[in-house]
Amino acid sequence: MKHITKMATGAAGLGLTLFAALPAWAQDAALQSPPAAATAATVNKGDTAWMLTSTVLVMMMILPGLALFYGGLTRAKNMLSTMTQIGAAACLAMLIWVMYGYSLAFGPDVSGGASNFIAGLGKAFLAGVTPASQSATFTAGVEIPEYVFVCFQMTFAAITAALVLGSVVERMKFSAVMAFTAVWLTIVYFPVAHMVWASSGLFFKAGALDFAGGTVVHINAGVSALVASLILGKRMGYPTTPMPPHSLTLTGVGTGLLWVGWFGFNAGSALEANGSAGLAMINTFVATASGGLFWMLAERLAGHKGSALGFCSGIVAGLVAVTPAAGNSGPFGAIVLGAIASVVCFYAVSVLKPKLGYDDALDAFGVHGIGGMIGAIGTAVVYAPSLGGPGAADYAIGPKLLVQLGAVATTIVWATIGTVIAMYVAKAITGLRVSKEVEQEGLDLGEHGERAYN
Repeated sequence: MKHITKMATGAAGLGLTLFAALPAWAQDAALQSPPAAATAATVNKGDTAWMLTSTVLVMMMILPGLALFYGGLTRAKNMLSTMTQIGAAACLAMLIWVMYGYSLAFGPDVSGGASNFIAGLGKAFLAGVTPASQSATFTAGVEIPEYVFVCFQMTFAAITAALVLGSVVERMKFSAVMAFTAVWLTIVYFPVAHMVWASSGLFFKAGALDFAGGTVVHINAGVSALVASLILGKRMGYPTTPMPPHSLTLTGVGTGLLWVGWFGFNAGSALEANGSAGLAMINTFVATASGGLFWMLAERLAGHKGSALGFCSGIVAGLVAVTPAAGNSGPFGAIVLGAIASVVCFYAVSVLKPKLGYDDALDAFGVHGIGGMIGAIGTAVVYAPSLGGPGAADYAIGPKLLVQLGAVATTIVWATIGTVIAMYVAKAITGLRVSKEVEQEGLDLGEHGERAYN
């Protein structure tokens, strides 16, 4: 096997330490054993069925989940453009993934120290991937079809690229979105995915805990969203002109679809239909419930009414925070993590953003970036068995906390530099921003010649 399956740190959710679990299924361990002595791996049909289901659930998070969630938060004149940007960026990500993204993230290692950051092109255009090729799970000798693993990972790349767009809607050209997505995936997403989830990756070798994408998806997307919004500039009239969501009903529907789909995102990251998936599932229930309620509580404490928008935002904050901890926490640790992330994210979008004055239109940074950081750092704490986590008896919070902080900091720097490059490449190719006239009349008509509502 020339690639390592995603979520190496999820193996720790089975009660093993990261490096004790590694030889059972990692690529380099497989190479150490003579082929004649190895047990023939077989495809488990139950695990395969679960991963097929999980992949479709993550797809549902993008279209229609994220498209409706983001679309409802924009003004009516930009509803279709927002949904179209999300859908088209996701489609482009899927095509790039099968052309070279899968290989760069999970393909054969390159020589020297570069393998810490990126893999090679040995699996470009899915070379060597067939219906008979297999991908390892966290149980020795039990595998799933490689095509299934390719598809599961493909949906993660697609939704991460789409998440970034929440900060730049209502003013960025469609052509610029497509150019940015292609460059950003190549220089930001694929390397970070490799660093976290490949056996030769920098964060993996350091022992970072990221069950389903706190660094790869949420910090990556959130920080990139902030940088992109700063480069693009504020919307016309922001912040003096009121820009309320045009349909909280659609946002509410999108929120529900996101939550349901997130079970594929988190529980699917166990790669098997087993107890680790069950732990990730219950944590995805309770952390999210905690997040939704605590955001509304924070609103009340701040002197406001508990709002439907706050409820939806809190649900997403809880989902974001529990993503790296899904299989790395006990249920009560997940509840606390969801609550803390929700309250902090509330203050990030209601206090920090107005004070700093940046125009992160749909709070991609305030929820995904901040929530992802809290989740990634907090995972080092809730992993402790003394707090109900699945860590080993001799687990020490301090050293792991330093590892998590290092992974978070590196992701922030990597995403920042990569996004600056991607945005200026897109600007050179497309001009980046729509004209004032198009922004005034709305991107639905100006960019696509259609209206969401007639």
